[in-house]
Amino acid sequence: MSGYRKLGRTASQRKALLRNQVTNLLYHGKIETTESKAKEIRSIAEKLITLAIKEKDNFDEVTVTAKAAKKDAEGKRVKEVVNGKRVTVFDEVEKTIKKDQPSRLNARRKILAYLYPVTEVPADGRKVRSNTVKVDMAAKLFDEIAPKYAGRNGGYTRIVKLGARRGDGAETVIIELI
Repeated sequence: MSGYRKLGRTASQRKALLRNQVTNLLYHGKIETTESKAKEIRSIAEKLITLAIKEKDNFDEVTVTAKAAKKDAEGKRVKEVVNGKRVTVFDEVEKTIKKDQPSRLNARRKILAYLYPVTEVPADGRKVRSNTVKVDMAAKLFDEIAPKYAGRNGGYTRIVKLGARRGDGAETVIIELI
């Protein structure tokens, strides 16, 4: 007897399905799926959340100086002529960044190796290509989800049964983060 559900798919299809569903669960907070898929998703999602909880405070705040392009009132870069060429003017800006400790970096890489990249698209549908934003799912896990569950020892998800699906009679459920 195997230690997991095969879900009627080949190994690569099953892994892709579970990665997609876990990514959507962590991004949206809840999804609707079949009961057997939800039980598989639950174990994977809870392991990722536990990993994020263990490493959520394991970083150093570092101040760095960076060059940033100077911009005018319209938001365009300021350029000046130097030796007959137009050159962008830069200002030095001090920023505070989070520098991961080695164990948090390892956890971040494990999380990013499993989850698919998420791209937010604007709701209005205009300028879709220029206004898309890539979501850092590892940062979302560390900064939003992990602090919410820091006091809990497991049990981060809930499965609510909805009933049989009309087309094939499969038991449907909603799996959500508590």
